[in-house]
Amino acid sequence: PGWIGYLSTTGVYGDRGGGWVRETSELRPASETARRRVAAEAAWASTGRPLAIFRLPGIYGLGRSALDRVRDGTARRMAAPGQVFSRIHVDDLADGLAAALARPDRTGIFNLCDDEPAPAADVTLEACRLLGVEAPPETPLDLDALTPAARRFWAESKRVSNARAKAALGWRPAHPTYREGLAAILAAGG
Repeated sequence: PGWIGYLSTTGVYGDRGGGWVRETSELRPASETARRRVAAEAAWASTGRPLAIFRLPGIYGLGRSALDRVRDGTARRMAAPGQVFSRIHVDDLADGLAAALARPDRTGIFNLCDDEPAPAADVTLEACRLLGVEAPPETPLDLDALTPAARRFWAESKRVSNARAKAALGWRPAHPTYREGLAAILAAGG
């Protein structure tokens, strides 16, 4: 192919204690999965072909959001002071990839995420507000009680910048925060 696009993860940045990361930030993968993604990025880069690497945070959308967890009774509000995450609505992810395909000369690394990293508990509160239900009680974060995958998720806190994707690709998320994203899911019947 003349152009390669690889979907990676913002997990390659590791934990930043809530600090900002950009495409030029040092990679500090903490999990085996993130280390494999770093190796895959390097392997694709070694091909010498035009390459766009898309580093993605948590993806949500219709059928996969805090709204679904609130409705099915699995939503939790974990008390984790200072913990923030970036996320992206699946439609914004698709739009970002389409913008890159329309500009195959724009290569390199792009963080595709929304504009507002936020605590997971805030997203749950917004889902409850939109559904008009009482929020679940806040519980302290207990890493030992979580599955290995959930433990990896909660072990990292960072804010991911999407400025390069906006500047280079002319992309803007239609859902700049989880609030617009959840509202759009609800309006679509989710």
